[in-house]
Amino acid sequence: MRILLLVLLFLSFAYALGLVLANNTEVGVNLLFSQAPTMNLGLLLILCLILGIVIGMLLALLVFRVLQNKWEISRLQKLNANLQEQVTQANIVIDRQANAPSVQEAVYSAAASNGHDSSLTNPDDSASLTKQKRDY
Repeated sequence: MRILLLVLLFLSFAYALGLVLANNTEVGVNLLFSQAPTMNLGLLLILCLILGIVIGMLLALLVFRVLQNKWEISRLQKLNANLQEQVTQANIVIDRQANAPSVQEAVYSAAASNGHDSSLTNPDDSASLTKQKRDY
């Protein structure tokens, strides 16, 4: 990998040197608000090329970061919706369990519906009813 990078660096340096030697005319550069001194056309081309590469890399990193953030936000929104659904289902289960009759209520209501309501009118039978409740 290092050898490949060294070869690419050497080729780019050789290309830049050839560009400077082939375009050796002096040109003036007008920067709209100021005038740059006259410089070699090949050097100006290399400076513009390097500046374009740097700006392009920075913009690419910025765009990639924005896309990466959008992907992360959409992933987290999906996870949030999934967790909301789980919370809703858990609340439904909790409500069902809270509203369901307990074991004691189910047993006592079954015993009361079987004809033990007459025990409430007779005080002597209430003692036996409580004893029966304890036996369950």
